Amino acid sequence: MTAIAFIGLGNMGGPMALNLVKAGHTVTGFDPSASALSLAKAGGVTPCASANDAARAADVIITMLPAGAHVRSVYLGEQGLMAIARSGALFIDCSTIDVASARDVAGKADAAGLMMLDAPVSGGVGGASAGTLTFMVGGSDQAFARARPILEAMGKNIIHAGGAGNGQAAKICNNMMLGIQMISVAEAFNLAEKLGLDAQTLFDISSKASGQCWSLTTYCPVPGPVPTSPANRDYQPGFSAAMMLKDLKLAQEAANAAGATTPLGAQAAGLYGLFAAQGGSAQDFSGIIRFLAGKG
Repeated sequence: MTAIAFIGLGNMGGPMALNLVKAGHTVTGFDPSASALSLAKAGGVTPCASANDAARAADVIITMLPAGAHVRSVYLGEQGLMAIARSGALFIDCSTIDVASARDVAGKADAAGLMMLDAPVSGGVGGASAGTLTFMVGGSDQAFARARPILEAMGKNIIHAGGAGNGQAAKICNNMMLGIQMISVAEAFNLAEKLGLDAQTLFDISSKASGQCWSLTTYCPVPGPVPTSPANRDYQPGFSAAMMLKDLKLAQEAANAAGATTPLGAQAAGLYGLFAAQGGSAQDFSGIIRFLAGKG
């Protein structure tokens, strides 16, 4: 049993914290949302009045925050987590943020003699609830070995991507691929409809041919072929278009900083930006198929 603090108990962090409780760990938590705190409390998390109150006596401190600015604010400064945590505490940031912020905060932790990992996740709300997330982890071998049993209570695939910031690099590269692929699948189904080709027939062919990809076979953007996909629930989000846009923007920031050429990534970011601006932010990212078809 480990004393764990979980900061950020929203749609992802909340169920992740509950899985830690189910695994037998003692979990304290904080979130600015009273409803999120209440749900966590009902699942066995001890609610606290602040992030520092939750983290002060923890052996492991996990954060799931919206952006790099929030991570910097929570971890750094005289009243940040690094200043108040107990000696030997392990920090695990599961937020999806820019690579530069992840490496900067990790560098400050290392300079202070503290262990820190960036460990963004893939799998959406469903994976967080089921405990089947994929963790892409950046940091030292020693910190990774210590964190692995904790992460295994929340995920199915725990992958060490290398040094500090490499977890974030892996996440944004993966999601850039995902965003591009979803657009390609959506365009193909829209074209098939115009040409009089049945969606199920295209799925049956392409799922066994060279067009096969996760966006087609697991998350098909048209209703019918994959009953569990959001297309069958009017695109209620498992992973919202707003979150996809955030990750695509992070990928473009990283590409510009690194001097990498990513024209399709840039186009995908632009299309998701238009989709979000026209009311699609809260829809599942696969709902871009309707936007591309001119159906809203």
